[in-house]
Amino acid sequence: MKKLIGLILFPFLLIPYGAKANDNFSVEIEALTLVMDQYKEDIESNDELDVEDKKPSYMALKQDECNATVEVTEKTGLEVVNTESFDVNVCLKEIYKVIN
Repeated sequence: MKKLIGLILFPFLLIPYGAKANDNFSVEIEALTLVMDQYKEDIESNDELDVEDKKPSYMALKQDECNATVEVTEKTGLEVVNTESFDVNVCLKEIYKVIN
C-alpha cells in the first residue's frame, strides 16, 4: 500500500508547485493579443461585406524577450485567401506590418 501511494505522489514531487506554462510563452501570448485586437478593429472598421466567411488563424514566433513575429492567415474553408506578417515589440506595445 505504501508503494502505491509513493508511486502516485512521486510525480508531484518532481514538478514544481505553482509552475505556469504561460511564463515560458509570455512574449508570444502578449504579441498575439496585441495583433488580434488590432486585426479585430481593422475588420470592424472595414465596411465591405464578404459573401464568404474569412477565418483568421494566428501563429507567433518569439525572437527575443521583447520581440515576436506574428503571422495572420485568412482562410475560407481549405483555401488560403490572405497572409500578413507583423513584427511586434511587446515591451513598447508597437506593431509593425511586414511588407513582402
